[in-house]
Amino acid sequence: MTIEQAQKLVDNWISTTGVRYFNELTNTAILMEEVGEVARIMARKYGEQSFKKSDEGADLGDELADVLFVLICLANQTGIDLTEALQKNLEKKNIRDAERHKNNEKLK
Repeated sequence: MTIEQAQKLVDNWISTTGVRYFNELTNTAILMEEVGEVARIMARKYGEQSFKKSDEGADLGDELADVLFVLICLANQTGIDLTEALQKNLEKKNIRDAERHKNNEKLK
């Protein structure tokens, strides 16, 4: 699936099953919630925190998909073409960071 296809798929789901988009501020808050759920799993699986009984069954892939879904919702409702935005962002990084990481002693 391409990013464009994902944006269309989410838009179709919203208009048929989800009824309508939540407003942008609500979706931003939901995005922060979902990112927090990813952080919770990361802190327990890769960090020093231990899993609680309530954390059992936590699925990192599912939580990352939740983040992506809400991010796509925000892009759709604000008129952002994520394919174009990502391409421009990578071009910026290629110019700005062309030598930066190669010369970073911390990465060697």
